[in-house]
Amino acid sequence: MNDKSVMFAAEFEPAMVGGRRRSPRAPVSFDARLGRGGLDRALCRVVDLSIHGARLQTYSSMKPGSMIWLTLPLVGPVAAKIVWSDDFVAGCEFQSPLDQASYDALLDLDQSPRSMS
Repeated sequence: MNDKSVMFAAEFEPAMVGGRRRSPRAPVSFDARLGRGGLDRALCRVVDLSIHGARLQTYSSMKPGSMIWLTLPLVGPVAAKIVWSDDFVAGCEFQSPLDQASYDALLDLDQSPRSMS
């Protein structure tokens, strides 16, 4: 048996420089309504938002792969797919991207506490 160790150096570059997201997400905080079909509608909180999706805080766990209706203020119902979930937080991808005007209007609804500068 040979006890020689061979050391070599390697360089690597991330395959996706901008991350996995197609569009940047903005931290927000506003209420929305969540429905999974039928009559079960519940309140949730949108905690970040992009034109392609959102991260939600919910009162019940969501199953990845399920389709939901997310009723956004000023926009109305948006079809979305739950991409990931962890307890009472879930990420969803909108079936159709939001238009820029709707996205901007939702950003203006942000109820996050702001620090005074």
